[in-house]
Amino acid sequence: MPLFVLRAVMEAKTSSEPKNSRFTQQELPACRPVLTPGRVALILFAIGATFIPVGVVCLVASNSVVEVSQRYDDLAICEDGFFPSVDEKDNKMSTHGLGTNCTISLTVPKEMKAPVYVYYKLENYYQNHRRYVKSRSDSQLSDKGTSDNNCEPQLYTSGNPSEEINPCGLIAWSYFNDSYTFMHGFKELSVNEKGIAWESDVKHKFEAYAPKNFNTNPATRGGGTIKGMVKDDEHFVVWMRTAALPSFRKLWGKIETDLEEGSTISIRIANRYNTYKFSGTKSIVLSTTSWLGGKNDFLGIAYLVIGSLCIAFSIVFMYFTFNAPRKLGDIGDLSWEKS
Repeated sequence: MPLFVLRAVMEAKTSSEPKNSRFTQQELPACRPVLTPGRVALILFAIGATFIPVGVVCLVASNSVVEVSQRYDDLAICEDGFFPSVDEKDNKMSTHGLGTNCTISLTVPKEMKAPVYVYYKLENYYQNHRRYVKSRSDSQLSDKGTSDNNCEPQLYTSGNPSEEINPCGLIAWSYFNDSYTFMHGFKELSVNEKGIAWESDVKHKFEAYAPKNFNTNPATRGGGTIKGMVKDDEHFVVWMRTAALPSFRKLWGKIETDLEEGSTISIRIANRYNTYKFSGTKSIVLSTTSWLGGKNDFLGIAYLVIGSLCIAFSIVFMYFTFNAPRKLGDIGDLSWEKS
């Protein structure tokens, strides 16, 4: 084969030049809308006309939720005696963690249809801290392996490698352990404490095994102990799903009977969890739900604000549609270029 033919073939094979087509040369037909003030005004008006009704519907759904709450950690009947000795009170550390028992009352503002959800609310509690979030062993919780160094400093009891904590880590170690008993008059209200955790967590992330060396030392434990098998204690499963904000609620149970308007609910509280050390707060919340979830006005207000702004800006653009300073495409007086 002649040399110049071989060279032409090799250049054709190694060339990176794209094929000369309308696609590769970016010459395909395209939609190039011109956003005139009139069109922009119509788009903004359509967005506003959609968002405002949606916001009203969200607010109505949120306002249909009946909710009553009470902070209890700052009440004298609950706080007095939490630290048995002067030294414990000064250091805000309860050696044995026995806490106190107290009773508070909630008045139902409107009829609450079952199920009535019981939440405990914590504030100034940073479960989203990077070190706290990663201090766990998912393989250990699923009973598929041992702990790892992510569990530090709650990995071994007293630093002894032969006494591995299971489940390990800061999240498990700080397990919330206040408990509640509800009374309606002289009758105890039954609270369903099952079905409160995510089904995916119970089925796939936790296994039925007995805890080992878990919060057994009163002097060093951070919270409660697990009742029975790890998978069966749904309060623990709920606690292990960390919150994204420093103020959060976690589901504690469900009251499956209606509560009449004006009725008084007495709550016997075992106040054991030490939030005084980090200036946190504890509250008990009773709430119903709507098709949109719990009580939260933010979504409805956000829709209303954005919708109103869109309507306002559509009026501004509509003004420029009928009172335009210059015609579309007019590039102004170029007579200076001719001089």
